[in-house]
Amino acid sequence: MRADRLLSILLQLQARGRLTSHQLAERLEVSMRTIHRDMEALSAAGVPVFALRGSQGGWKLDENWRTQVPGLDETELRAFLMAQPRVIGDRRLAAAAERGLGKLLAAMPSALRGQAASMRQRLYVDAAAWRSTPEDLSALPLIQDAVARDRKLSFVYAGRGYGGEPARSEPRERIVDPLGLVVKGSTWYLVARSKKEPRTFRVSRMSNAKLLNSSAERPAQFDLEEYWKESTRQFEKELPGCEVVLRLKAETAEELKRWIGVNAVRPEKPPRQGWILARVVFDDDRHAQFVVQGLGANAEVVAPVDLRDRVLSSAAAVLRQGESNR
Repeated sequence: MRADRLLSILLQLQARGRLTSHQLAERLEVSMRTIHRDMEALSAAGVPVFALRGSQGGWKLDENWRTQVPGLDETELRAFLMAQPRVIGDRRLAAAAERGLGKLLAAMPSALRGQAASMRQRLYVDAAAWRSTPEDLSALPLIQDAVARDRKLSFVYAGRGYGGEPARSEPRERIVDPLGLVVKGSTWYLVARSKKEPRTFRVSRMSNAKLLNSSAERPAQFDLEEYWKESTRQFEKELPGCEVVLRLKAETAEELKRWIGVNAVRPEKPPRQGWILARVVFDDDRHAQFVVQGLGANAEVVAPVDLRDRVLSSAAAVLRQGESNR
C-alpha cells in the first residue's frame, strides 16, 4: 500500500539522514519514477523533504522534523519478538537488550503486553550451532562502543588460513577507524578503515581491544550494506575450491545435497540404473577425499584422476591393515 511505502520512506530518511532515489527504489523494491511521485506527494502533504543536488545529492528531511511512529500491529509485534535478544550471541549484550525489551513491553497497552508475553513463551532461540566452537565475543561491547562513538580502536588480530592451513601472518596490532558491525549467522564482524581502505575483521579473532582518544575518520559516502555485499561476493570468488565429478547412487546424491550442495547433475551415457553423475565443489582436495571415502561404496570418483587414485590407494591401505590385524 502507498501509505505504508510513504511511512517507510520517512523512517528510512530519519534513520539514515540522506538517501538517493536509486537507494530508496532498491530498498522499497519500486521504480525510481514511483519514488519521485512519492516524494512529490510527501512535499504536497507538508512534509519538509527536499532534494540535494550534485555528486553528494539525494533526498533529506528537515533536521528539526520528526514523525511519530504508529503503534505496532500484530504482525509487526510478532516479527519484533521473534528477534529475541539471545540471537546477539554475547551474554552481556543480550542481557542489556533483554532489559531494553522489557522496558518496551512495559510501555505497551495491557492487551498487547499480554499477547507479547504469550508469544515469547512459545519461542526459544538457541544461538549455538551443532558441535560448533563458541565464538569469543569478549571484545564485542568495547568494539560496539567504538563504533557508536566514532573512536579509533586498537587490537591484536590473529588471521587464519583457508582449509585448516596455518595463518598467513602472525598476530599483530592494528589501529583502525571503525565503520560498522555485521552479524552473519552467529558470527560477528567489524568493518573498519585500515590503511585508508575498508577491511573486515572477525570479532572472535580480536584480543587486547582498546578504545583510543582520537576520533575515527569515516568516508562521507561509505555504505555498510553495499560494502558487505560486495566484499562477500569477492570473498566467495577467491575461496579455494576443488571441483569433483562423482558417480553417486541416487539416494546418496539427495543426501549430499542437504549438507554440501551439488552444483549440477547430469545423466550418464549409457545410463547406469540407480546411479547419476554429479558435479560437486568441495573446500579443497582433502575435504573431497574425506567425504568421498565416507560415502564408501555409494560413490565413485570420475574426475579428477589424481583424487580417484588417492581414494583407491587409501581404500587399499585400509584393506591391507585389516588383513594384517587378523
